[in-house]
Amino acid sequence: MLLRRTLANPVSVRKYEGPAATILWGDVTEALTNHVRPGSVDLVIADPPYNIGKQFGARRDRWPDDAAYVAWCADWLALCVQALAPRGTLYLMASTQSMPLLDLHLRTRLHVLSRIVWAYDSSGVQARRKFGSLYEPILHCVVDPNDYTFDAAAIQVEARTGATRRLIDHRKPVPTLYNTHKVPGNVWSFPRVRYRMPEYEDHPTQKPEALISRMIAASSRPGDLVLDLFAGTFTTSAVAQRLGRRSLAIEVEPDYVAIGLRRLGLAERFRGQRLRAPEKSFVPASK
Repeated sequence: MLLRRTLANPVSVRKYEGPAATILWGDVTEALTNHVRPGSVDLVIADPPYNIGKQFGARRDRWPDDAAYVAWCADWLALCVQALAPRGTLYLMASTQSMPLLDLHLRTRLHVLSRIVWAYDSSGVQARRKFGSLYEPILHCVVDPNDYTFDAAAIQVEARTGATRRLIDHRKPVPTLYNTHKVPGNVWSFPRVRYRMPEYEDHPTQKPEALISRMIAASSRPGDLVLDLFAGTFTTSAVAQRLGRRSLAIEVEPDYVAIGLRRLGLAERFRGQRLRAPEKSFVPASK
């Protein structure tokens, strides 16, 4: 079943609200059209289905062709652009196959500041007849390239030249130790979420909290509104909550809405069931 829905048969959107977090359960286009005010969002983090055949609950993310997929993305991306505040930022995640098409589309509507590579460890299925994919692309876009939120101090990382190697820059009038910290480049190395990690949820494409935390810390301020699009495990909303931001999440799959209600503390029960974190079991490695 395709994730795309026609506007001729919209799904009603249900709202769950807390002091600083809101969940919209329903179709992404309807939710953006009817429940998100233009110019009200400071940061959008969009992690849509990648059109690579993953199963999301009862839905499979497969479109007839690239053109159909890009057309679907164009619909909700236009609404995201409309929702952004004048100093707003959008991060878009996509597959390596689809990102070139989405890049071409989005660069005519926003300003692309960075093309980020999220590099991670080996995938579960090893390639045998080609070079396996060990990264996912992320677009970092802003409304106004001359006026946007970017908190460099909040995301600094160790600069090995100064911090570890303790090298001296002898080109300066007074020889000076190289900086010990720096703003990260556009290649981000974070491990993928694994089953035994505390943050693990039952979802096929969960993003790590560290990855999302860097985006939110850099491109928003405390109290800002973060739009968590295709929320899935609601990691963006959970990290936003932890960093003192407000969040508005949109998700259509009820099993994932349940995850969000639990993680954000908005409900203890959903559809007659008590909400619980996933019970994980594993066999310890033999010594």
